[in-house]
Amino acid sequence: MSNENFEKQLTEWRHYLHSHPESAFEEKNTSEFLAKVLKDMGLEVHRNIGGTGIVANLTVGDGEGIIGIRSDIDAINLTEVGQHPYTSQNPGKMHACGHDGHMATVLGAAKLLTERKNFSGTVRFIFQPAEEPGKGASAMIKDGLFERFPMDEIYGMHNRPGMPAGSISTRVGGIMGSEDNFVIRIKGQGSHASSPHMGKDPIVIASEIVLALQTIISRNMDPSVPAVISCTEFITDGIHNAIPTNVLIKGDTRSYTQEVSKLLEERMQTISEGICKINGAECQFEYTHEFAPTVNSEKCVDIAVRAARNVVGENNVDGNCQQWMASEDFGTFLQNIPGCFVFIGNGDDSEGIGNVPLHNSRYDYNDKILTIGAEYFAELIKERLPK
Repeated sequence: MSNENFEKQLTEWRHYLHSHPESAFEEKNTSEFLAKVLKDMGLEVHRNIGGTGIVANLTVGDGEGIIGIRSDIDAINLTEVGQHPYTSQNPGKMHACGHDGHMATVLGAAKLLTERKNFSGTVRFIFQPAEEPGKGASAMIKDGLFERFPMDEIYGMHNRPGMPAGSISTRVGGIMGSEDNFVIRIKGQGSHASSPHMGKDPIVIASEIVLALQTIISRNMDPSVPAVISCTEFITDGIHNAIPTNVLIKGDTRSYTQEVSKLLEERMQTISEGICKINGAECQFEYTHEFAPTVNSEKCVDIAVRAARNVVGENNVDGNCQQWMASEDFGTFLQNIPGCFVFIGNGDDSEGIGNVPLHNSRYDYNDKILTIGAEYFAELIKERLPK
């Protein structure tokens, strides 16, 4: 297949997937489409893993190495605002994070590898459901992913608006953060706004907590270790002339290690309960772990950087990029086997699309980077599983 036809094919796949988005664990049509394309390539396809997940296998030669290449497949619940002919046909759902492009990229890598057969070993193409809520990777693992389909390593990719189109970046260690959610329920005693002395004002108490939580980062954390605490919701049951009885604080934290996550949880609970106690209020503290941090292994980063340089040139590859506090379900896979996650540039301001971020109703994946991503994965396999 010529480069022009290859690019056209990947673009057609991407546009179909973009116009038929499905959210977490509902990706039935998406899964059927992917399975058909993979079977038409002659791959061995296994479906319904962790719900709607897929694993497709390709073995060439007698090499014993087994490498996984993963794509996420779900969309988000967002109404698309766009003018292109492949706009979402499913109201209220949209591929606003680029998973349509990720799927087309991995399909493209599968096509290149089935045609070239320039490696020796086994490649597993993994299409994971429910990345957005952070539940799909664990669902596949619980369904026996690594027992049924053993792998030595796993590799993934995510597009980054704001990066030059087709450039690739990664780093050793933590590249994307964990996400932990918290809920703090404060019960004071309501009173008339004119008589605050007759109540126990939970708004003042909650405000003390919100401010005090920020001291954890500045006074309990090593300044060289990144972490974030964000209070994102503040809800009361009061009215304009009545001090409420209850306040609800919600938010999340971001970090790169389990040790930091534990420290944040313990200090947040101690501070919240302590402030409530000295003010005579009740406190309920909840803390849940939603996303594991995405932590790359050094060996896998070396391979990924070498493959990327072979495809896009040394000047377009950053092997020690800045960490990103956003979260990725890929981190759950990396808690089980080594691997590497990379970013591919979706385009910067000079290309007129860098100001449209992920999860924006006007976002769209850059079709020009599809073949670059596919070639990167194909080159990675050739490097990792040489004949």
